[in-house]
Amino acid sequence: MTHVMAKGANIPLTANAVRAVLRWTAAPGIPDVDASALLLGGDGRVRDDLDFVFYNQPRHPSGLVRHLPKQAADGWIRDAVEIDLAQLPAEVDRVVLAGSSEGGAFPAVPGLRVLLFDAGAPEGTPALAEFAVDEQEQVTALVAAELYRRSGGWKFRAVGQGYVNGLIALATDFGITVEDSTGDGGAPLAADPRLPGPAAAPQPPAPAPFPADEDDWTLAPALPTQPFVAPEPVAAPPATVLAPPPPALPPTVHHAAQPPVPQQQPAGYGYPQPQPQPQPQPQGYGYPPPQAGGYGYPQPHPQQQGYGYPQQPPAPPTHQQPVQQQPAPQPPVPPQPGAPFALPPQGPQFQPR
Repeated sequence: MTHVMAKGANIPLTANAVRAVLRWTAAPGIPDVDASALLLGGDGRVRDDLDFVFYNQPRHPSGLVRHLPKQAADGWIRDAVEIDLAQLPAEVDRVVLAGSSEGGAFPAVPGLRVLLFDAGAPEGTPALAEFAVDEQEQVTALVAAELYRRSGGWKFRAVGQGYVNGLIALATDFGITVEDSTGDGGAPLAADPRLPGPAAAPQPPAPAPFPADEDDWTLAPALPTQPFVAPEPVAAPPATVLAPPPPALPPTVHHAAQPPVPQQQPAGYGYPQPQPQPQPQPQGYGYPPPQAGGYGYPQPHPQQQGYGYPQQPPAPPTHQQPVQQQPAPQPPVPPQPGAPFALPPQGPQFQPR
């Protein structure tokens, strides 16, 4: 059964040897695609330039990785690489399956996909996995998929990571030395126009790491813990002493309006004396009787007036003496500082004669 994979997905492998195939639709005028493989160590880089297997260096010195001839049939074009996973040395931790295009970018390659087969299975056996590469960026090299060790076995992961600067950027990113001289095995690494020499454009920074599967996560080492130190007790602040509240105001007493107190006229030597007020004469037993006219006393007979009686002459008009206004008393003038001492005014009995 073929596993149709999405970008970033992975499956475990049980085959001892696999064949990775890049396949695309044959059409006139489309770019040509070449498959390649890079054998990486635990640091993610090749051990030397011989670990790069491609069309111009089609066989690894160990013979465990091989680039196969390109085929075209049934409207498809195929370019493949075979890897003997069970016999790879332990220092090879990962095998990157890459591709490069000539004559255009990958978006112009129709129907591009990666197929992984069991190399020991009979001809016509369905693929173990299939991954459709849907690259929209204008890249001319990409990491299509990878094979990596996990828990004593191998796994296959769909990647689809592109490189704008082509195969030279991809090879340099994994530690390949690209120059005009030939490699250690005699294969010229810069003989192909897609692998320029040192005068090529500057390379972009390394791409982000490939997404890890669910069993690739590892716990970070535990951080050393510091012994717990109890904080020193903090003395409580002194309690705030609140002042007692002010006493309540006494109730307001509404007093009746008091009559004005008459001012006492100053009395003394040299001032007019107050007039004595007449006292009512007491009446009763032992006191002289009141004037005639009271009960038990002869009443005065008014003189009858009228026709036949002598007329009384009218009473002369009473002329009321004007009341002489007393001068308002003057308050004593306090002596001025430094003024000579003066005696108060004296009465007529003390005036010289």
